[in-house]
Amino acid sequence: MTMRRVVVTGIGALTPIGNNASAYCQGLKEGLSGAGEITHFDASDFRTRFACEVKDLDLSEYMDRKSSKRLDRFSQLALIAASEAVDDAGLQSAALDLSKVGVIWGSGIGGLRSLEVEIEYNKDNRNPRYNPFMIPKMIADIAAGHISMKYGYRGSNYATVSACASATHAIISATDNIRLGRDDVIVAGGAEAAILRAGIGGFGSMKALSERNDDPATASRPFDKDRDGFVLGEGAGALILEELEHAKARGAKIYAEMAGGGQTADAHHITAPHPEGLGASEVMLRAFADAKLTPQDIDYINVHGTSTPLGDVAELKAIETVFGEDAFRVHISSTKSMTGHLLGAAGAIETIAAIFALRDNFIPPTINHFTPDPAIDDRFNLTLNQAVEAKVDVVLSNTFGFGGHNACVIFKKV
Repeated sequence: MTMRRVVVTGIGALTPIGNNASAYCQGLKEGLSGAGEITHFDASDFRTRFACEVKDLDLSEYMDRKSSKRLDRFSQLALIAASEAVDDAGLQSAALDLSKVGVIWGSGIGGLRSLEVEIEYNKDNRNPRYNPFMIPKMIADIAAGHISMKYGYRGSNYATVSACASATHAIISATDNIRLGRDDVIVAGGAEAAILRAGIGGFGSMKALSERNDDPATASRPFDKDRDGFVLGEGAGALILEELEHAKARGAKIYAEMAGGGQTADAHHITAPHPEGLGASEVMLRAFADAKLTPQDIDYINVHGTSTPLGDVAELKAIETVFGEDAFRVHISSTKSMTGHLLGAAGAIETIAAIFALRDNFIPPTINHFTPDPAIDDRFNLTLNQAVEAKVDVVLSNTFGFGGHNACVIFKKV
């Protein structure tokens, strides 16, 4: 059986450093920090009082008030990013078989905001009155449903929930469906909106968050000796994945080809990575096997790189295990240094960052690096503090989620 080829024909992004794909790309090139004091709620009583919020977002530009009130923020962000990607790909004006157009969308947490609001409202009420939209707003699959309903896409439609690997799993699942002929086009990506009391409080109690309240803009500092945890972010990223011949037949522009993906489990700990990066090594090897490529083919790795003491070291160990001496040749960076950690949406916006690197031949920087970590080999090319120009033909993006969920994707120029 000849496997069908899958390409990217549209991109949408809503991030802490840019409210559309173009602005996001420019933010990556400039090395912007999206971190700042939390405005979504009063965080003065929390140990962490900053995050990477989406800024200056006017929902009235994208949807009417009635519609927005029936959506949790994560679904609002999902629809905005997906709409940009659909328009970018020219799907609205294309003659499509809508039964072969699907949506596969990831979120690690879903509508936590809506759940929090309802619990708070009803906690002291002896006659609780829950909003009838509470369940449809909070369930993690609902963003995929709303995107399909907006456009009438009747193909495959479901959600992937694997913590921080959710969006990457969505991209891999979409690719497999198109390869096997189940669908011709799929909107794939992820959205998250967990900057709220429960999100900050929950992650904070795990000691997962940075507490650098005196300098939020530099708090996300992957690979730096003084990193003290990740910075929570929010946003959404969307890719239009399409069968190559289908895309060519309608004259679509093509950003990149999805070469392959891998999926593994650490089977080690609920939150900590395997200390030797065992699952991370295996997931990259699976992606190479699927893509029929080798580590020598990779020009840039967008690493998971969350700015946690254990995670950053374990991932670099995995890269050295898989790449050998090439680990010190390949360009590496963590764009979480700029966007913070978007949890279930991270894989989507980081894949998009890698595709922009492929398109524009540049390496996004790892910003906020001040002090080398003696536990990290200084031969790694971590693209510190400033973007660089480089020839980029093949890129790899890693995402690893709580529960030991690992996912890796490889994209290449067509």
